Amino acid sequence: MSVHVAPVGDTGVLAVFDQKISQEIGAQVAALNAAIHAAALPGAGETVPAFASLLVRYDPLVTDYDTMSAAIVHLAGHLPPPDTAAGKLVTIPVCYGGNYGPDLGFVAQHAGLTEQEVVRRHTAREYRIYMLGFLPGFPYLGGLDPSLATPRLQNPRTSIPSGSVGIGGEQTGIYPVASPGGWQLIGRTPLKLFDPAKPLPYAAGDRIRFSAISPEQFAALAQKEGSA
Repeated sequence: MSVHVAPVGDTGVLAVFDQKISQEIGAQVAALNAAIHAAALPGAGETVPAFASLLVRYDPLVTDYDTMSAAIVHLAGHLPPPDTAAGKLVTIPVCYGGNYGPDLGFVAQHAGLTEQEVVRRHTAREYRIYMLGFLPGFPYLGGLDPSLATPRLQNPRTSIPSGSVGIGGEQTGIYPVASPGGWQLIGRTPLKLFDPAKPLPYAAGDRIRFSAISPEQFAALAQKEGSA
């Protein structure tokens, strides 16, 4: 899989893969990210994975653009075949429907399915985290069952509870903190995913699987997490 590089300011290199969203390209981005960290390239600093690119920041007092970009191209040329099963698997418990997922009925109607079948299909897959963005810890997830793809709301909500799980077009994701947003909300997790004092339970390149829980289980976990 080919990669092209370009400068970003005077301290960054952007490695760009084919410009489309796919599990294979997401796996390649994650593999290149891991390879760069493992190589401990002199001067390399923060990396920022995205859908089909990887930003690598570097210290210009230690290295330069030509050296860093050449090293990145070399590493990209020796990556193994894409492994869509790579990355840590994180299970996220979700209470679907009702007050937890007020748009579940609309998603079901749009798909021509029952609400129970939407939940079954949503929990049946593993989702790769392509990137984190929009909000601290918001995972953009690939791998949604195509039958569940649903347009975003025409009028976004001004407030969405933290932990809400939504569908926006062909993707699904989780709102780690309360926020405005326009995705169709189908459920909510009681887990406190974002805490400034703790690391996130997942990173770009990891995988997420959703597990359906009851309102009673939600309440018990929320009490334990301190998110009630």
